[in-house]
Amino acid sequence: MNLNGPRRSTTTDDENTAPVELPHVLVTVAEDGTLAAMVDGTPFASPDGSAWTRATFGPLMDAITKDRTITVRVEVRENDGGVFIEILRTRKPRRAAAPTENPVPETRRSRHARRMPRLAEVTAGGFVPGEDVAVATIVSHTDATGTGETRTLIDLDDLPDGTHEVILFGRISGTLAVRRLT
Repeated sequence: MNLNGPRRSTTTDDENTAPVELPHVLVTVAEDGTLAAMVDGTPFASPDGSAWTRATFGPLMDAITKDRTITVRVEVRENDGGVFIEILRTRKPRRAAAPTENPVPETRRSRHARRMPRLAEVTAGGFVPGEDVAVATIVSHTDATGTGETRTLIDLDDLPDGTHEVILFGRISGTLAVRRLT
C-alpha cells in the first residue's frame, strides 16, 4: 500500500530533466530474407556493399551500435506483418587488467593448464549404436558410433599413478571391455 500517493512533477523537475531519445533502428525483412536497415530515417548500408540478410543480423546490430557502445531501439518488421521491438543496451566497458610489476609465482594449476596432454587411444566393439559408453576410472564418457564401435582419447596425466588399464562399459548393452594402456 502506497501511503505517499503518486509522485507529482514540479516545474523544477521539468526544467532539470530532458527526455531520453534513443536512436531508432528500423529493419524491414523482405520476402527473400534480405534486410533493409534505417537509423533515424537514414538508410544503413553494409560496409562491403552486399545486402544484409537474416544471417547477418548480428553483425548489422554490432555495426549500428558500434559494438554495443550505443543503446538503440530496434524495430523489426517482418514481411508477414509481424513487428518486434527491442531495446539493445550498451555493454559495460571492460577494464584491461594492469600488468603487475612483480610476476606471480607459477602454481601447479597454471603449469597443468599450459602443458601438452599425453593421450592414449582406446577402442572396442560390440556396443549398441549410439549408446553411452562409460570410461572407467571414470575420466570421461563417449558415445558408440552407428556401427556399434567406440573410441576415446585419454590424457595419461589425468590418471592416477600406477593405472595401466581402462574399462569401457556400455550403459545399454552391458558390454564391458578392458583394455591395457600402452
